[in-house]
Amino acid sequence: MGEQSFGIEPGAATQIAREIGEIQQLGVQIGIVIGGGNLFRGLAASARGMDRATADSMGMLATVINALALQDALEQIGVVTRIATAIEMRAVAEPFIRRRAVRHLEKGRVVVLAAGTGNPYFTTDTAAALRAMEMRAEVILKGTKVDGVYSADPMIDKTATRYDTISYLEVLEKRLKVMDATAISLCMDNKLPIIVFSLRQPGNLRRVIMGEPVGTTVRG
Repeated sequence: MGEQSFGIEPGAATQIAREIGEIQQLGVQIGIVIGGGNLFRGLAASARGMDRATADSMGMLATVINALALQDALEQIGVVTRIATAIEMRAVAEPFIRRRAVRHLEKGRVVVLAAGTGNPYFTTDTAAALRAMEMRAEVILKGTKVDGVYSADPMIDKTATRYDTISYLEVLEKRLKVMDATAISLCMDNKLPIIVFSLRQPGNLRRVIMGEPVGTTVRG
């Protein structure tokens, strides 16, 4: 949503697409799990009285809208993209089939994984961890608004300190807002590292891929 408070900002989508295009040219295989909080937040809606399963289903559909916007931005710069959704909607995207998604990666396409896990009560963080395991990813890169994992919310607490590295257990024990507990536990059980970095800083995605010390690494 860029600097807007809601919706899709075309400039932000284009910047993210360029970042992805840069690393794709390096030969990196990229699967993107996309959220939908800029359009609809299921958890917030359920807190206001909406049925949680219904609210989460609406949130999953919001991720498909974002996936279509990102696909458009990527294809406008020449990056061949496929959307695979956990909820079937064949008119706009193909269903997520693990072997087919892996084949797209092998052919050099970017795969955007939408609609979370397809189930209520699971976040897109958990979807990212699950898809990463299924597709045998080497690392999860969480692009976000802040430049790493902090001891407290840096937007609120100016004394918050940033970690260069932190363990899964510390994240869970300190209840740090990296990813939800289900996603962290899944990564911990499967020894999959997570790198949290700012997506707002141009060039950061390439720096992370090249092994530069960007953001925070969560590992065992």
